Amino acid sequence: MPRRAWTLIVALGALWGASYLFIKIGLRDHSPAMIVFARTALGALVLLPPALARGALRPLRGHVRFLVLLAAVQVAAPFVLITLGERSISSSLAGILVSTTPIFTALIAIQVDQEERVTGVGLAGVGVGIVGVGLVVGVDVAGSGLLGALAVVLASLGYAAGGLMMKKRMRGVPALGSAAATMVASAALLVPAAVASWPAHVPAAGPVLAVVALGVGGTGIAFVIFYALIADVGPTKASLVTYIAPGFAVVYGVSLLHERFTIAAGAGLVLIVGGSWLAAEGRLPARRYARAAADHPSG
Repeated sequence: MPRRAWTLIVALGALWGASYLFIKIGLRDHSPAMIVFARTALGALVLLPPALARGALRPLRGHVRFLVLLAAVQVAAPFVLITLGERSISSSLAGILVSTTPIFTALIAIQVDQEERVTGVGLAGVGVGIVGVGLVVGVDVAGSGLLGALAVVLASLGYAAGGLMMKKRMRGVPALGSAAATMVASAALLVPAAVASWPAHVPAAGPVLAVVALGVGGTGIAFVIFYALIADVGPTKASLVTYIAPGFAVVYGVSLLHERFTIAAGAGLVLIVGGSWLAAEGRLPARRYARAAADHPSG
């Protein structure tokens, strides 16, 4: 890949990895519903102008009902679950557990999508990832943290289901338009809960700035970068960011919030990210490079 693409991938990983840090800080003075409403509303404000400029919203006219459902499954519910989960687990653990999305995609695809079904090495990757989740949850989480961890894992299930739903129903529809529309729909869905949990006092500057950064940077700008990457190098290479973001989440949580990072969490991170990679790619790295060399013998 060109150097520009790698720069964008690292920048995107840094932004998405920081989202868990911003959520943790925002929770000091805001309810989960308020954070997610602000996040999606600000993200929509960033995504709508480029979507309108490129005419990416026009093809969505016949998909309004589906987009509302997609917003609930892939955006609103996972965002709320992750934010709820971070009330009782660290931001670094949340970043690790969210990386299970490719594992859930592989499991759901066994029943609903023949193109995405995995066998052999891919199935082994699913098993490795599940062991990693068990290690993180079983060793590093206890008490109320268990429910928080399960909420984050459930959010990953929503991401996976939403991705397969989008593939099935939104072929040929510009991804930027879909992202902008689902952000708008998600914000609308969360208005009642956000109003009901409006803070009783004026929030401190830190939590307010964290929520703004989460919406503008970790949601809006991050999606713009992601779709620029897809346009430049394709969706497969762009998805490499999935395996980079958890590392940033751990670095931010440990260095800035002084979160505890144990050997079990480190081993779980390796198993989950490695298992997710195998589940998504369906082959070992060496096989991938061997195939690339066969296709391009000149190097």
